[in-house]
Amino acid sequence: MKTSKVKGLEIIPPKSESGLYTTDTFMPKMHQVCIAVGKRASGKSTAIINLIERMKFDYCIAVSPTMNSNKELMDRLKIEHTFEDVDDPSVIDSIKDIVKKEAEDLERYKEEVKRYNKLMTDLKDGKYMDDDLLLQFFSDEGNFIKPTHRWNGEKPRIAVIFDDMLGSGIYSRPRKLNGLSTYSRHVGQLKEGGAIGVSLFFMIQSFKCQTGGLNKVIRNQCTTMLLFKTKDRQEMKDVAESVSGEIGEDIFNRVYDTAIGDGSNYPFLFIDLHKKKEHPSMFRRRLDEFIIPDSLE
Repeated sequence: MKTSKVKGLEIIPPKSESGLYTTDTFMPKMHQVCIAVGKRASGKSTAIINLIERMKFDYCIAVSPTMNSNKELMDRLKIEHTFEDVDDPSVIDSIKDIVKKEAEDLERYKEEVKRYNKLMTDLKDGKYMDDDLLLQFFSDEGNFIKPTHRWNGEKPRIAVIFDDMLGSGIYSRPRKLNGLSTYSRHVGQLKEGGAIGVSLFFMIQSFKCQTGGLNKVIRNQCTTMLLFKTKDRQEMKDVAESVSGEIGEDIFNRVYDTAIGDGSNYPFLFIDLHKKKEHPSMFRRRLDEFIIPDSLE
């Protein structure tokens, strides 16, 4: 089949993208909407802890009625905000406010750096120095004070964890949560363009639930999934349908069986729906072993 190029109509990528971050080579892209599916004591918490640690998030926000009793999560993750009232959808507004304040603080810092640099330049050139600048950056001890920022002028990496939420008001009245999951990388808009953004991690016991579970809007936003050992063939079929654009159900079942093996040592299938180009497959056994289906070799 012949094609004919048209000059001047090439797609030009944006100079900056909302919430654009780099991650280590074998880690998924930012920002995540991650769903971990497994029964109680399947290993979900440990797997999510490892994923969040390796993606090097600066801190976490937890939404869960039981988070404060989950000592491993609290000890290993830098959880700075915990919301236990999972029946109040306004919790989502509070999360957005936290990220908005991060954006405002970053913009405050960058503006102060500009003012500080101007003061230093004027001082070096022997120009008249603005009294307001002197008052802002000159200490009582007679030293100039450089502007400071908690993240040294970088955008913080923020993870939001949702756990033990089945039947909650946030899940049952999901308008605010749907909005957050759909626009998670645009939260905390910056005047210069881009945003702080957040990654979302949902720990659930069933991929589909008739009432009080994750709805289709959120499932459709999923970028990565952790599927633990299950005997529920319908759940397997539901997950297979979510990746149906990549492989068929039969191949998916073989991939799953390869990942789970004999079921020992809390195995899980890791699915990266937006994998990096250098990754040989979207499927892994746990995090450290790629599974390459025969159809993709």
